[in-house]
Amino acid sequence: MPIRRRRGWDLPAHALTPEAAVLDRRRVLAALGLGAGTVAAGAFGLRTAFGQGRDPIGWWEAQVGNDPTRDLYPATRTGTYTLDRPLTEPREAITYNNFYEFGSHKGIWQAAQRLPLRPWTLTIDGLVATPRTVDIDELIRRFPLEERHYRFRCVEAWAMAVPWTGFPLAELVRWAEPLGSAKYIVFDTFQDARVAPGFRQTWYPWPYQDGLTIAEAMNELSLMVTGIYGKPLPPQMGAPLRVITPWKYGFKQPKSIVRISFTDQRPVSFWEKLQGNEYGFWANVNPEVPHPRWSQATERMLGTGERRPTLIWNGYGEYVAHLYDGLTGERLFA
Repeated sequence: MPIRRRRGWDLPAHALTPEAAVLDRRRVLAALGLGAGTVAAGAFGLRTAFGQGRDPIGWWEAQVGNDPTRDLYPATRTGTYTLDRPLTEPREAITYNNFYEFGSHKGIWQAAQRLPLRPWTLTIDGLVATPRTVDIDELIRRFPLEERHYRFRCVEAWAMAVPWTGFPLAELVRWAEPLGSAKYIVFDTFQDARVAPGFRQTWYPWPYQDGLTIAEAMNELSLMVTGIYGKPLPPQMGAPLRVITPWKYGFKQPKSIVRISFTDQRPVSFWEKLQGNEYGFWANVNPEVPHPRWSQATERMLGTGERRPTLIWNGYGEYVAHLYDGLTGERLFA
């Protein structure tokens, strides 16, 4: 019988707070007139959502019924990737978002509902055997979905712990059949000024674009995400398709992807074009390397406001540190 050795930061599944308990607690508080701001720190997104008169959880639950892939959720959870902290409460995670296409503040969850999620296609091109465009629902059903519990770390020094649903990016790479000359994979996100006012801000280098090396994309942690908390992704979190690389800062994990290209040239990403002195290509998490304007030594957990020490590689070094062996002179951690 195979024996699995539990790592020092592992938490058993029974230690995680069940989603139902979280939602029931929030509904009771709402009935009493108590917002998250009265019981926990760091709840700007929640206060904004209630201030606008809509319940984000109720809206999300109502919209799930319209998703063509709703029958795939919740997916089976893999126990390989476990957490050293409780899951972030759903309401906090889905109302505190960076999505500059809809605004530069965190409370954009309502504005993001203007994003139409169907029809949606993904184009795969560049250095591949056969360029193709695939319908999003066909793509999601092509690969078995699984749930993984990952830490998420923003370069702004806030963090959360969430149960993503998706499929390994490596499976998509193999399916795309990149040529031997391909060294990088580039993600382009949607661009539609009719639904997202941020595109009228011409000082940004739209569309939002970022990339990984093929080796990073093939790493077992890299995940193409279609859902969260056992449901399809809401728009503000990158529906219908985003990428998660949990050892990197969040800006390296593009949302609402419409194109994946394979190239032999290292891409210059959105934030690198905008502020190259602050944001580099690699952007791996390291508490010892501060952002030019703030420390990265600690992180603030959404919902609770708890300060936790930042972990190098966001705690995933055993899986990814080897990817960067020999890269002397490279700016790996900013």
